[in-house]
Amino acid sequence: MIDKNGLASHLEVVRRESPLVQNITNYVAMNNSANALLALGASPVMAHWTAEMEEMVAIAGALVINIGTLDAEWIEGMLAAGRAAHRRGTPIVLDPVGAGATSHRTRTAWEIIEQCHPTVIRGNGSEIMALVNADVKSKGVDSTASSDDALEAAKALAVRTGAVVVISGPTDYITDGTRTETITNGHPIMTSVTGMGCTASAVVGAFVATGEDALLSATHAMAVMGVAGERAQKVAGGSGSMQVAFLDELYNLTGEALKNEVRQ
Repeated sequence: MIDKNGLASHLEVVRRESPLVQNITNYVAMNNSANALLALGASPVMAHWTAEMEEMVAIAGALVINIGTLDAEWIEGMLAAGRAAHRRGTPIVLDPVGAGATSHRTRTAWEIIEQCHPTVIRGNGSEIMALVNADVKSKGVDSTASSDDALEAAKALAVRTGAVVVISGPTDYITDGTRTETITNGHPIMTSVTGMGCTASAVVGAFVATGEDALLSATHAMAVMGVAGERAQKVAGGSGSMQVAFLDELYNLTGEALKNEVRQ
């Protein structure tokens, strides 16, 4: 179980330090992720040009690599940024969007893992399972497996890669292969808002940039996502207003609300 006071304190640290989170992310999620980081109190930069990777990574508190919209140049930039971040000891969050949908996506995710050594790998159940078992297929970016189904695969992936693995779902699982934490906040309507999983990876980036323990930091990030999502659902009229309400709830979220409402 996480320390709720530590969770609340970490939110305040993110806001006080306002870490620069570099995102190499997909076209669909750029605006959502940037606005979520700003609402949280962090500072986003959406940079993918290979030529500036060394300089950009040098000033970033964390690097988030999201493979949602791939092409050869973007992959080159991802690998260059990831290698630079690893050399510097900068935390890296990998979001293997659509792993299992095509062999190219799964192979690219593994190239990044093997060359960049991510600190955290965050995906849905199917994506995490596909990284462990090539026979697992996903439906585009949508999961066909529950987070419960993927837990053993997540533990195996964590042991194999040395990364903390986060599975998003009705229950979020966060594991390093030995320790496992859960977050049960959230609401099903969050799956109807495009880029919400990508936003979660960006938020994880802000927390690992400001925390010493990657597993606890990722757990804190997922707690923030879940609590903000639940609070937003109560005032949203549908998926469109949910997107705006979620940003408002991130902006207005207090440590006290987190402590009172987080569920594990």
